[in-house]
Amino acid sequence: MKLISSRERYRCGLFWVTEDRAVDPDGFEIKRSVVQHAGSAVMMAVDGRGRLLLVRQYRLPARAKLWELPAGRLDPGEKPLQAARRELEEETGYRARRWSKLLSFYPSPGYIAEKMTVFLATSLIKGEPRQMPDERIQSRWFTPGEISRMIRTGRLIDGKTIAAFLLWQSGRAK
Repeated sequence: MKLISSRERYRCGLFWVTEDRAVDPDGFEIKRSVVQHAGSAVMMAVDGRGRLLLVRQYRLPARAKLWELPAGRLDPGEKPLQAARRELEEETGYRARRWSKLLSFYPSPGYIAEKMTVFLATSLIKGEPRQMPDERIQSRWFTPGEISRMIRTGRLIDGKTIAAFLLWQSGRAK
């Protein structure tokens, strides 16, 4: 496929929307409205006891408070690991001495161009959160068993958290 046109239709501080057209060598054409996004970093902070740090905040599109891994948008020119370090400290106050990339994925590639990169953060140092003015974030440590139960019972319904947790669990089981 070759992108033949992209026209911006809307822009705000978090994303922008384009109307895109693409065509393949056979002439097959696709037209879509696409939510463009700079990408985001997701942090799976695991302490020395094997517990995971989740945050809970109100998510307006979901109309609910959700438990999820801390995450945040990449600022202009920022690499995913830079954003992960910054966001973990801003949202939870924690810094990590050790970082490793777990996975990258597109959460909903049918209409949004956001690429999420998940990092494992260990060897944690506690500090004070520096949340944004529009954030009210609660953080809490959970055992893997508690998170598994929350997923099974529908108390944890955030896709990035479920995907990252299941991948991390599959690696731990080996």
